[in-house]
Amino acid sequence: MSLIIKCFLPLIAYLAGSVSAAVFVGKRFFKIDIRNYGSKNAGTTNILRILGTKAALPVFIFDLLKGVIAVLLVRLTDLEHETNPYVSFQILLGICVVMGHIFPIFAGFKGGKGVATTAGVVLAMHPYAMLMVFGIFGLCLLISRYVSLSSIIASLCFPLIVIVIFGVIFNEKETLTMKIFSLVAACVIIVTHRNNIKRLLNGTENKISFGKNRFPVSDLSGDMPI
Repeated sequence: MSLIIKCFLPLIAYLAGSVSAAVFVGKRFFKIDIRNYGSKNAGTTNILRILGTKAALPVFIFDLLKGVIAVLLVRLTDLEHETNPYVSFQILLGICVVMGHIFPIFAGFKGGKGVATTAGVVLAMHPYAMLMVFGIFGLCLLISRYVSLSSIIASLCFPLIVIVIFGVIFNEKETLTMKIFSLVAACVIIVTHRNNIKRLLNGTENKISFGKNRFPVSDLSGDMPI
């Protein structure tokens, strides 16, 4: 029975990740497909730029929570808590939910970049480290107004926090699997932001504002500038 559960949980995690809050909010409340506007990305940042904070906040919370919930599915198994196999299965579930978010079966395999969902995965696996990462992200965002730059800097800090701060300074017993995961997660975020990095270097990356939607909803009927 346990083996059957272990086989089905990754699929459940993927299907949970495939539920796109950005697509739902855009179509249900604004009668648009957010993937046709702005950066054409079904994620929190694009929702924030196009539809504003009130639309972006629930999208962010939903994407974050599906990452948390997917990882918590590990508790349905008989794996011993905080062992390498336990953490490895958490990572598997995390990968599946993030892949679901990036390639959602319910939304034509066109999703977001997975930053919020990855944050949820990490929050469930290492909450203290993730709270520090959130703090770094928030500070960078307030200073730069670039979500992409803030995400990149915060992701680069994640393995340093896990390996150095918790593994060395606080002398916590971090599993080897967790250390490797922190490095891989940082690399994945950087790779998914490669176009943003090019725009940052070229000075063409858009900053965000925390007010109303950038474009009037009544005008959301055609192609819009990125």
